[in-house]
Amino acid sequence: MSLWQRLTQRLRWSQQQPVGKTQLLTSLKSFVSLFLLGITLSVAVASCGTGGTNNPAASPGASPSATANKGNVELTLVSFAVTKAAHEAIIPKFIAQWQKEHGQTVTFNQSYGGSGSQTRAVIDGLEADIVHLALALDTAKIEKAGLIEPGWEKEVPNEGIVSKSVAAIVTRDGNPKGIKNWEDLAKDGVKLITADPKTSGVARWNFLALWGSVIKTGGDETKALDFTTKVYKNVPILTKDAREATDVFFKQGQGDALINYENEIILAGQKGEKPTYTIPEVNVSIDNPIAIVDKNVTKHGTKEVAEAFVKFLYTPEAQREFAKAGFRPVDATVAAEPEFAQKYPPIKTLFTAQDLGGWGEIQKKFFDDGAVFDKIQGSIKQ
Repeated sequence: MSLWQRLTQRLRWSQQQPVGKTQLLTSLKSFVSLFLLGITLSVAVASCGTGGTNNPAASPGASPSATANKGNVELTLVSFAVTKAAHEAIIPKFIAQWQKEHGQTVTFNQSYGGSGSQTRAVIDGLEADIVHLALALDTAKIEKAGLIEPGWEKEVPNEGIVSKSVAAIVTRDGNPKGIKNWEDLAKDGVKLITADPKTSGVARWNFLALWGSVIKTGGDETKALDFTTKVYKNVPILTKDAREATDVFFKQGQGDALINYENEIILAGQKGEKPTYTIPEVNVSIDNPIAIVDKNVTKHGTKEVAEAFVKFLYTPEAQREFAKAGFRPVDATVAAEPEFAQKYPPIKTLFTAQDLGGWGEIQKKFFDDGAVFDKIQGSIKQ
């Protein structure tokens, strides 16, 4: 006989018996006690019925993050292509640390590609928990789409910049044209290969390196415009992205020089290639931001682990892996270690995107339709 059947039978029996007030009160008390016991047991049975899963609906007061952290966690990392080698070395270290400290297994879905295309993919529905992109302008686009909350760069060290590089000039073996600095790219007879800054994030950094090399050495904007125009007159073809520019230079043999990330060249050297290159002493700090995609981590219940991974990327252990993969460390102590101090000599004059007004101003001034770069292209075609 079930508990509810026994309660019903007891109630009917009480109603049928001739009792006094004292007996009636005792029966009622007994019935209420049994009723409350039934409610308690029912709740307990319902809780057990959920098994070992952590169902947020079973715990109305619990946050999704707290609930998810009781079981295993899956994170989706979306990053720009050249970070793959670094992340594949860093992720196992984080997984091991989290397992040791929390007894919880973390797995990663990883996606690598051009920063611009990765940005569009996230906006269009790729549910990244974390994005590591080539420039803050791309992160700002995801923020504008409502997926990242404003102020993301204040939530982590170094204004959200977790990896960085500088621009390098790659030349042919033996450097027959004697190209040593930015000024040499404007000389007659020099052919430069670079991507189109209207379509490539890397190419925007290249443009800023050229423009800033004038501004940061005492020149005004008129001189900067004249110089960059001369350089782009020496560009026979503007490729759609940096990878295509590299293929045009190395595989097709076009051009005397190529502008590329220092980290790309270092990585090529690690793969057995022997590129000839120079790092100009006036250069731009190519800063790559990391951000948590707030809307997605809330949906997935992964905020706590995502935040821990982002913080881990700033540790000396992780920064060493970035440095091994060709990126300049953002951690000063790692940068000062003999191995990396020799590998990454200091730049005499190093400026940032913020020195040129920040990415919002840069995009509007240089790369929007009808802005400076379009005017340069227009003058070249005349």
